[in-house]
Amino acid sequence: MKRSRLGSLDVTSFGLGSAPLGGLFTPVSDADAEATIASAWSLGIRFFDTAPLYGFGLAERCLGAFLRQQPRDSYAISTKVGRLLRAPDGAAAEDEHYKGTSRERPVFDFSYDGVMRSVEESLARLGLDRVDVLLVHDPDDHYDDAVAGAFRALQRLRGDGTVKAIGAGMNQSDMLVRFAEAVPVDCFLLAGRYTLLDQGALDALFPVCAAKNIGILLGGIYNSGILANPHTGAKFNYQDADAALVARALTLDELCRKHGTELKAAALQFCMAHPAVTVAVTGARNAAEIADNIAMSEMAVPAAFWQELRGRKLVDARAPLPAGA
Repeated sequence: MKRSRLGSLDVTSFGLGSAPLGGLFTPVSDADAEATIASAWSLGIRFFDTAPLYGFGLAERCLGAFLRQQPRDSYAISTKVGRLLRAPDGAAAEDEHYKGTSRERPVFDFSYDGVMRSVEESLARLGLDRVDVLLVHDPDDHYDDAVAGAFRALQRLRGDGTVKAIGAGMNQSDMLVRFAEAVPVDCFLLAGRYTLLDQGALDALFPVCAAKNIGILLGGIYNSGILANPHTGAKFNYQDADAALVARALTLDELCRKHGTELKAAALQFCMAHPAVTVAVTGARNAAEIADNIAMSEMAVPAAFWQELRGRKLVDARAPLPAGA
């Protein structure tokens, strides 16, 4: 598998995201979770992304159970800070997004001390002695606390060699631009803001990252599912997609079928063609899904498809297309 540089790290250009393994929208059995991670490993994936939020600790535990059986220097793993998992005083209602979880629920904490506790607790769930990448997770309403507290802690951990790379993981690009200007980061995980349906990262984030040599871990490539299976009721940005988005996705799907290819293949290859993208991070809830993602990244997408996509102005004119398009 192709490899890329992420700061001082050598990583595979394809990574496994673990939100689905935490029961995103649908519970995942232990057997399916283990088979998914094992399949990713067998296919050559050596970059794994997780977070306390994903299944409220479940994804970290699943990943750790597999990865601690592998040579520690043979893979890279990222996790996130900004949420501590705590059991509520009363009964825990079922979460809107994560199913089949424990009673613990995330509590925002972007303080220096909170981040240090978060790292210790993540390592305990993972059963590992270190992670390679730490990201401040979803600080949308906590910019000042993130800069003064969370990033100060991350810079200390990077400075003493505890982690190799630091950054932030968000579903928006505007605040990531602010972080790039304010903090010496190595990478960002950007979810859903550079896809066939949304190229907002082209405006400011990608140029800033290119100028500062900040790597992009790109998640949400299927925009929560609508670019994997467009239909009424499909998810976009973790919510039900509106009719206009469904119509756009269906148009893209029809264009793919016209040219004898798959929408998932076009979605993946479009994202991976941008030079700012260091790792394409895709989630999966079973072994078949991760194998399918790899296959889609390698499927032939005719040059005529990309040319028609551009000619019909279905993507931003500034977006680079795959080689040969």
